[in-house]
Amino acid sequence: MSRSNRHSLAIGLTSVLVLATGCAPAWAQETDHAAHHPAAKPAASPSSPRPADPHAGHLPTSPDKSSDDHGTMNHGNMRHGAANPADSEHTGMDHSTMDHSGMDHSGMDHSGMDHSGMDHASMGHQPGVSEDLPPTAEPREPIPVVTPTDRAAAFPDLDEHLMHGESINSYWALDRLEAWDADEDGTGMAWEAQGWVGSDLNRLWLRSEGERAGGSTESADVEVLYGRAIARWWDAVAGVRHDFAFGGGPSRTYAALGVIGLAPYKFEVSATAYLGESGQLGVGAEAEYEMLFTNRLIGQWLVEGEAWSKDDPAVGIGSGLSKVEAGFRLRYEFHRQFAPYVGVVWERAYGGTADLRRAETGDVDDTRIVAGVRIWF
Repeated sequence: MSRSNRHSLAIGLTSVLVLATGCAPAWAQETDHAAHHPAAKPAASPSSPRPADPHAGHLPTSPDKSSDDHGTMNHGNMRHGAANPADSEHTGMDHSTMDHSGMDHSGMDHSGMDHSGMDHASMGHQPGVSEDLPPTAEPREPIPVVTPTDRAAAFPDLDEHLMHGESINSYWALDRLEAWDADEDGTGMAWEAQGWVGSDLNRLWLRSEGERAGGSTESADVEVLYGRAIARWWDAVAGVRHDFAFGGGPSRTYAALGVIGLAPYKFEVSATAYLGESGQLGVGAEAEYEMLFTNRLIGQWLVEGEAWSKDDPAVGIGSGLSKVEAGFRLRYEFHRQFAPYVGVVWERAYGGTADLRRAETGDVDDTRIVAGVRIWF
């Protein structure tokens, strides 16, 4: 065998061993890949044959290229922004025609990539945007200082006509019209009504209450008062009160001065002082509070009392604390202006008034179940 034949045989045996082991010699890996890539061409039509695989001969053949997972590929040393093509290990590879849409980059290591040429401003990664400012730092967009001109524009001075309407309005309510079953006197009945007519500042108030038992009226009074708004939710009232004479007793007339309003926590409060004949001085106070179980089922708490400075046996009044009444009424508003209710009321006399009642009937306190209706218009 000649020397040239022996050399050709050695090369052929070496090639067979390389193909059998699936490994390429070092000289083959250093070969420029540019020679394996066709020139960049426009995208082929669906009927055109698929371009040759640039990695053919370097990677093991796979029946389905679409399922290749590039998640384990390490691109750590690849520099996509390299200015010099020679700085890339894939210098001769043409990536312009490669389709990366199906590649899985979840496991790719970009730690060595050079991002110096990227525009971070358009990506919303401007330096300092997400950084926390120190507590003493000025805001990035400070709020302008509010000037007196700004305040005047936001809160113009309103004249009295705009702040307090001058139109005439009215409100009338039969707050309680109720009955109960008395132990000895048969059926009892009581009422309490109030109303006003006027403007927001000036009003004429009317109030009345009374009680009947056993078919006869035991007490009844009416008050006519002028009211003037003195504060938010509060009116000062002044006028006269007249107690009608029933059961052979005399009538009484008093000058009245008091306040009506809404206290904190929505307590409706009224307190009135009375000055009568012979220097008789009395004080009456009442407080109500409403609990909304629903928008229509409402519970009303009530407590009221009277005190007088002198005895007046002709009308059944004694000095000191005269009486205290407390009750709870549960109403259902079929309509806002019409609401039937049931409740329980407790009443007790004190001081000289209790002594007069003991001498007359022997009872100084009473507890009763009541049923009635509340109407306003």
